Amino acid sequence: MRATRGRRAARLLRLDPGAFAPWPAGGVLVGGAVRDALLGGAPADLDWLVPDPRAACEETAALLGGSCFPLDEERGHWRAVAGDGGATHDFAPLAGALADDLRRRDLTVNALALDASGRLHDPTGGLDDLRAATVRMTSVEALRADTVRPLRAVRFAAGLGFEVEPATAAAVRAAAEDLRARRLPSPAPERVRDELTALLLGPGPARALVLAADLGLLGTFLPELEACRGVGQGPLHHLDVLGHSLEALRVLVATFPDASLPERLAALLHDVGKPVTAAAGPWGRPTFDGHDAAGADLTRAALTRLRFDGATVRRAAELVRRHMLPLPTTDRGARRFAHRYRRLLPDLLRVMVADREAARGRAASAAGRTRYRVAISRVLAALEEQAPAAEPLLTGDDVMALLGIPPGPRVGEALRLVAEARAVGDVASREDAERLLRRYAAAQGWVEAPG
Repeated sequence: MRATRGRRAARLLRLDPGAFAPWPAGGVLVGGAVRDALLGGAPADLDWLVPDPRAACEETAALLGGSCFPLDEERGHWRAVAGDGGATHDFAPLAGALADDLRRRDLTVNALALDASGRLHDPTGGLDDLRAATVRMTSVEALRADTVRPLRAVRFAAGLGFEVEPATAAAVRAAAEDLRARRLPSPAPERVRDELTALLLGPGPARALVLAADLGLLGTFLPELEACRGVGQGPLHHLDVLGHSLEALRVLVATFPDASLPERLAALLHDVGKPVTAAAGPWGRPTFDGHDAAGADLTRAALTRLRFDGATVRRAAELVRRHMLPLPTTDRGARRFAHRYRRLLPDLLRVMVADREAARGRAASAAGRTRYRVAISRVLAALEEQAPAAEPLLTGDDVMALLGIPPGPRVGEALRLVAEARAVGDVASREDAERLLRRYAAAQGWVEAPG
């Protein structure tokens, strides 16, 4: 990956300021948009330094048929969004010397600027680092000035396929140690969440997290995952729990590039319950009974701490909770599985495949992986066949009238029984459903058995 990116970076493009129109009065284009354009990309988010951010924002929004609004009025940060949903333009005040502003940025490849004449400003050597496919801090002071920057360095290195130069790697390690020891202030959880989200949804997320682990950063924002380091597993696995978790994420993204954020979080965190449930089993083999439930609790706590939205937290935790479900071996079982877990599918199956494919110990086999994939396919086929019924066979009122029971949890239990029996193929009509419920209610002691 590094060689490929390095060859690409060696042919940096000459930039035409007209490609970034409308150019704000007195403005300078800075940061990632310049970097990505030099590498041949088409940046959609443009950052500008301008004398008057509000005026520049309003003028740009008018030219683009879009809207202008403040991001931080106190600091003078504004954003214009194009009316067609195209580029986003952010404006900040140009105060003092441009070179000083650029030197205060995190990485040399982000400390580049383009002015309206087409001149590139590069006070920290970012062009040379682009050509060398290297991520380098502008200075130790700049890296430590914002304690989310060490994680950003890792994200950019993995996303660009660049190497972190040794002094920067050492500075990231030192910052990680100081964060853990509270000698540096922790970044706001929301900012860590945003960096982690960008990392997970960007290119090479597993590679980025391997680098974060190697540089000691993982424990600063995901200690639950760092705790998996060195936890050995049984013969199905060839990696410790941390290595397996990172490999599962890699497999998920490689196999399902459209995997959602909750899926990626679940693949990464699916085994975080193992360290707290580890025990010695027969013949000294480790066991992790209940690690799925424990992992779901830890996942929920970690993602809540990092201020992920409630829907993402709930889905990721539920995927972790269910990732150890046994897969059905029959078509009837597949229909039941598809019915019970429809709301988690196909995400759950993707996480399960990634988990299985990431296990390559001496007990793993090609035949076993094939059987697993056949079972997955069986569930997917059942899911496709099971279009949700337009109308239920029975309503709650029907159940209460049929069985003579009052409103309460038994009514819901009866409706779920009928819905599952219908999905599996055991009942197909109202009469079938009524017969099933009479037998079930008698067996449960809700009503007297028919004489």
